[in-house]
Amino acid sequence: MSKIRKAFESGKAFIAFITCGDPDLETTAAVVRAAASNGADLIELGIPFSDPTAEGPVIQGANLRALRGGVTTDKIFDLVKEIRTDVFIPLVFMTYANVVFSYGAERFISKCASYGIDGLILPDLPFEEKEEFLGVCRNNGVDLISLIAPTSENRIAMIASEAEGFLYIVSSLGVTGTRSEITTDLKTIVETVKKNTDIPCAIGFGISTPEQAEKMSKIADGVIIGSAIIKILEKYGKEAPRYVGEYVKSIKDAIS
Repeated sequence: MSKIRKAFESGKAFIAFITCGDPDLETTAAVVRAAASNGADLIELGIPFSDPTAEGPVIQGANLRALRGGVTTDKIFDLVKEIRTDVFIPLVFMTYANVVFSYGAERFISKCASYGIDGLILPDLPFEEKEEFLGVCRNNGVDLISLIAPTSENRIAMIASEAEGFLYIVSSLGVTGTRSEITTDLKTIVETVKKNTDIPCAIGFGISTPEQAEKMSKIADGVIIGSAIIKILEKYGKEAPRYVGEYVKSIKDAIS
């Protein structure tokens, strides 16, 4: 069974996104630990990329700060190895296909498996082209996580039926970032998903407040928050772990 399932075993899951290396890898490690100890059930670790097309200005800024700070994929693997000594919740990488291609897909994914990464999210990888990575992921026991967007429409059932790990449901059109209101008919999307798979689904993009998280958790099996966490890191820098921990606890309390 997928290790990612563990994140959804005790009620609604809170999935936190953190850009590795913003402001530095030492802070990233401390933030991961603070999130895990305050109720995060799964953590998405963002590998910075120079052209993060799915990201809004907040996460784009984090990518650029991390890259300017000298973060590399190898350094991020070393970070994972170190945090895996005492962080046992599922971890997934979120990055772009180009990052994996340039590293070498076989080398990258086998390293994910040996260092304790449970899944991989590639937002720029079209569902129809996932075969390029799927075989290598399966051979290494790493879940290739699919995304469903409001534009997926008649493809939702197909994507759901082939899902692994968890399904990432994109709440709104456009890029990541906090939104005052989410107007997509997510209930219908989730109903279609549930008819076609027993894989859990989580809603991301635009969620930032405990109230929004609670509302989304009533529709799906979990919620994903990134930009609101990155804003805390941007504001507090190396002092951020404590504040991220408090924020994670407030979200987890709201959805529990």
